[in-house]
Amino acid sequence: MTKYWFLNGIRRRILTEKDLSAYKNPGLLWPSRIEGHGEVSCPVDAISSGGWNSEKCIFCRRCIPSYTPTGDQDIYETEKSDPVFRKSFHIFLVDSGTCGACNTEINSIFAPQYDANRLGIFVTNTPRDADAIVVMGVYTEKMQEPLKRAIEAVPKPAMVIGLGTCALSGGILGKNPLDREVYFTRISGCPPSPYTIIRALEEMRNRRRDGR
Repeated sequence: MTKYWFLNGIRRRILTEKDLSAYKNPGLLWPSRIEGHGEVSCPVDAISSGGWNSEKCIFCRRCIPSYTPTGDQDIYETEKSDPVFRKSFHIFLVDSGTCGACNTEINSIFAPQYDANRLGIFVTNTPRDADAIVVMGVYTEKMQEPLKRAIEAVPKPAMVIGLGTCALSGGILGKNPLDREVYFTRISGCPPSPYTIIRALEEMRNRRRDGR
């Protein structure tokens, strides 16, 4: 999608793209899948024994030139959910202690350029009306009880989505607010790109790349 996406949409008489690959920024390298070899000094041990762990990576670029980004933004792991969520999917956002970057990126998917509402993805103001909870940030003691209560309030089966490195591994600042096994979907990135977030949510909902 070019920087003239709005004018192109008017010219082609469409509001948003159907193909999710159109949401990709072809020039975006950070964050994306990293490949390479050699020993590097990684502050979060995201690269060890020749392997790269996307859930730990803060994309600080200290591994260059031994490791370089590939541009592959599909850096997430997810389980398939019930097909009932294909039509409509509501998420409740929980900030356990972020720097604000993940908040900005997930909020941007609802802007006109991405228009996640068109795909049936909505934010709800209460976990009781949510299909899944999105957890962002590192562990903070005062958020432990609110986070627990929020997860318990989601109609069962509750789905928990870990968004960003801090939620998945604690990043460089602390520890992750939940055990890895708790997460239904794990979206890597520091922060993840809007495309990565939408792609992960759509795959979790058992929807094709064209959003159907």
